[in-house]
Amino acid sequence: MKNILSVSNPNVYARFLGAPVLHPLVNVIHYDEVSPIHSSLNRYGVYGLFVQRNFPKNLTYGMKMFDASDGSIIAVEPGQIGGKEDDGERIHISGWALLFSPEILHGTDLGTRMKDYHFFSYFATETLKMEPSEWGRITQLLSQMRHELQENADSPTLRSVILGYIRLILEYCNRIYLRQFSKEDKTSSDLVKRFHNLLREYYLDGRQLDLGVPSVRYCAGELAYSASYLGDVIHKATGGTAIGYIHSFVVEQGKNLLMNGHNVGETAHLLGFEFPQHFTRLFKKMTGITPSEFLGKDMAGA
Repeated sequence: MKNILSVSNPNVYARFLGAPVLHPLVNVIHYDEVSPIHSSLNRYGVYGLFVQRNFPKNLTYGMKMFDASDGSIIAVEPGQIGGKEDDGERIHISGWALLFSPEILHGTDLGTRMKDYHFFSYFATETLKMEPSEWGRITQLLSQMRHELQENADSPTLRSVILGYIRLILEYCNRIYLRQFSKEDKTSSDLVKRFHNLLREYYLDGRQLDLGVPSVRYCAGELAYSASYLGDVIHKATGGTAIGYIHSFVVEQGKNLLMNGHNVGETAHLLGFEFPQHFTRLFKKMTGITPSEFLGKDMAGA
């Protein structure tokens, strides 16, 4: 497999960079203090916000490559893969990283709110582009949060204060996301995003384990449209079909599961396929190679 850093808690990444450990469930890293650093391709078990003036080129986000714009934010959530494999070079990065474990959200109103922050989704392929004033406010909040973590021992009171900072930063991020979203073509873009979020929630809720791989008819019903209308909108927005969109989503989920160590049979079951060969057939149709060949290719490139 590829050389992937398993960020099971915030301090795994901090130790990789040589940054101090501040709390068992939260860390705020100032890149300016630890640069130059080695890049890393990360498998996240935590939430993360990367607030940077300059990002490395050719970053991976999910199974796609993209270049992040300067002065922006990348958001990641547990289960995602992102970053850039270490190529031996040390790079200079200016900015901050906030990483926090889902454990700190358990039983809080913020924990229930997380699903509403759509900028954590792989579908949000653009970074959150900050205005200069937003850069100042967000980085000031990160600096203040780090001081709280440096100066106070872990306690319920400290966690309450830290959650307050996280909530405020997430609301700033959401405002940026909604601003960018409002500039898009709302006629088709809104339905495509709702369609994508429906697929995402379908798998997050585990509905595939009872209902199988989602169909166009099911998705159209959930969105209160006819299957033909949904198909027309998806075709207009993407140039492809609704079932093709579902299959692409499922295959991307499959790649993520395979890269997280599941074998082909386990992956097929977790995606809602009755038989592994059905998953293998779809995977090869969409990618040109079998899941086993995909794993072998990754292993050869490690």
